[in-house]
Amino acid sequence: MDTFVRSATEPSMTMSELAAFLSGSNQALYDLRSKGRGPRGFRVGRQIRFRMSEVEAWIADMEAADGERHHVRDRT
Repeated sequence: MDTFVRSATEPSMTMSELAAFLSGSNQALYDLRSKGRGPRGFRVGRQIRFRMSEVEAWIADMEAADGERHHVRDRT
């Protein structure tokens, strides 16, 4: 269940803006999306756009999955 609220007026970003935000490339995002592992987006004409809440949820999911694969030891 999503904990993020979606709104038609919620800011969104283009593929290029998201790639810049993540310090990545458009191609890396296209590759992730083609494998079903990228953030949820929607099309406006020919352009894919991403709501910030979806990007935040996707990042949180990726962090959780990474944490499960790579158990972090207590560093204290």
